[in-house]
Amino acid sequence: MRILIANDDGYLAPGLAALVRACESLGEVDVIAPEQNASGTSNALTLSRPLSVFEAPGFDRARLFRVVNGTPSDCVHVALTGLLPHRPDLVLSGINNGANMGDDTLYSGTVAAAMEGYLFGLRSIAFSQVDKGWGELEAAAATARAVVEQALACGHAGPWLLNVNIPNQPDAVSLPRVVTRLGRRHASQPVVRQTNPRGDPIYWIGPAGDARDAGEGTDFHATSNGRVSITPLQVDLTDHAHLSQWAGGLQAR
Repeated sequence: MRILIANDDGYLAPGLAALVRACESLGEVDVIAPEQNASGTSNALTLSRPLSVFEAPGFDRARLFRVVNGTPSDCVHVALTGLLPHRPDLVLSGINNGANMGDDTLYSGTVAAAMEGYLFGLRSIAFSQVDKGWGELEAAAATARAVVEQALACGHAGPWLLNVNIPNQPDAVSLPRVVTRLGRRHASQPVVRQTNPRGDPIYWIGPAGDARDAGEGTDFHATSNGRVSITPLQVDLTDHAHLSQWAGGLQAR
């Protein structure tokens, strides 16, 4: 099996190295990751300048990774449209430093890298740890490996896209794994206004809002109750429930 692994925390992130170590015995692994932390870049592709690719040792210096001076989506897009001499069987992204649940998935570079593989017709999985700081990372990596094996064993030919959030626990690999839906967050907190050394105002995006829909069945509920959340995602954003309503009011007669 050929596996492409990317992330959004950058090629030096411990989570990327841990995921590679956990999955390299599953097949032939190619690592193509961003040069810098690209969290929050969503599905952005770099169209205003050329991209460069170079080789560099990752976090644990055990092997060389290919590095792209672009976004997570750039990494997977370039890999699948010319950089790799072969088509991978599986695209993995992560392990992210912090959760990607609910509305986070719309902004997440981790999810976007996996989604890019899905858009190209490949089976793809995004992995995140619930809490930041890389606590119990090896347990999360072992869990990611187990989820990969379990997902492939399901026999679903795909393409499919899974978003996995893993609690930072030493026994993560033995925690229950549940299939969930995305929860919802409240609106983000206000921007943080500061002043730069020249006296000009600058703004930091505020923290994400608290969970609003965290009921049973959601990713928030699962992880807060010590479970691994696995959410199948799709790209179709069409409001199917209200198509006829809009058609009745907007279509030319």
